[in-house]
Amino acid sequence: MFVIIAVSRLVGWLAKKYLGQPQVVGEMIAGVLLGPSLLGLLAPDIQHMLFPKDSKSVLYVGAQMGVGLYMFLVGLGFQADHFKSNAKSAAAVSLSGMAAPFLVAVGIAPWLLSLGLFGKGIDTFQATLFMGAAISITAFPMLARIIHERGLSKTPLGTLSLSAGAIDDAGAWTVLAIVLATFGGGPAVAVKAIVGGGLFAVFMITLGPKLLAPLGRWAEREGKVTPNILGVVVMLFMLSAWAMDAVGIHAVFGGFILGTVLPRGVLTREVKKQLEPFAVVLLLPMFFTFSGLHTQLTMVNSISLVAVTAVILAGSILAKGGACWAAARLTGQDNATACGIGALMNARGLMELIIINIGLQKGIIGPALFSMLVLMAIITTLMASPLFELLYGKAARARGELGALDESEDEDSELARLPA
Repeated sequence: MFVIIAVSRLVGWLAKKYLGQPQVVGEMIAGVLLGPSLLGLLAPDIQHMLFPKDSKSVLYVGAQMGVGLYMFLVGLGFQADHFKSNAKSAAAVSLSGMAAPFLVAVGIAPWLLSLGLFGKGIDTFQATLFMGAAISITAFPMLARIIHERGLSKTPLGTLSLSAGAIDDAGAWTVLAIVLATFGGGPAVAVKAIVGGGLFAVFMITLGPKLLAPLGRWAEREGKVTPNILGVVVMLFMLSAWAMDAVGIHAVFGGFILGTVLPRGVLTREVKKQLEPFAVVLLLPMFFTFSGLHTQLTMVNSISLVAVTAVILAGSILAKGGACWAAARLTGQDNATACGIGALMNARGLMELIIINIGLQKGIIGPALFSMLVLMAIITTLMASPLFELLYGKAARARGELGALDESEDEDSELARLPA
């Protein structure tokens, strides 16, 4: 854990200082560096000493807790009123951003299947659905950080992108549930996931605010979040995560939905302040390291496999970015705003890592394709911020529509500053 945290902080700091990237992007890269792609290649004995086989089960638990808490924190900063006001445009951008990548998946999945990059027993339909979900997903937590860091939290572009990202990821997880069902669980698995997830979301959105209102009033009376209040919030988080996991949707969405409906004010502000350092500094690097230990970039060791990676990368970027740009234009956005939306929606980061980890664990994809998709996740995420600045940010700042970037700000406080 000393090595994980030290390398994550160092690489994250370097990425922010010299590449202008959020800290969390550097931590993604740090996870890959600690795996067999670099440390295992240069110093295999040290790598095996640091990460013996038995340690991976411990890392897995910390990783799931970390990514779940992180999504809960993102939910705490989500502005539901902005989502409602942008629902029509967000749905159009999101659906277009899913449809085009699925068309790309239809074209490349049979080819990838013929190359032996999927697991045993996977057919063309399953491969197409999985690739469609993997290409179409948006890095929703990363998107939230980039949007706030770039001063977009209260702009139509920022709220539209965040709203579209939420719809996008819900759709991708639904598709993944269908893939898992066809992979051996039967149709009941997909029905359980879709119906169960839908009922949970409707219940939380309609009744959740009323049921949780006393918790908010308790915090207001105290003027702070006491250990007892924090205990109740953490228990609710655990219960929500379990509910989503139990129906077949990933646990992270339980935490996110709970975060969106908790009463705003002292409660959300203090909970973020207390939980964020623990989740971001200690637990989230465990997730990136767990993913990095399964990433073997050395498997992409021939011109043909490099070409396959390039095709996946190009198809992902053009389909997702192009479709989101077109949908934004058709729903009344100007060209610069549409380009900015396309750039932001192309980041895949953390959510991509989650979905391909599930694919690898379930035997849907092989290690080589997993490594290719990790590369795609890192590259598309690295592209998002500079491409956004090029297409929208610089000109908008020059016009005074956005504030100047403060590069000296500590990235770790980004979630804590999301509007309550």
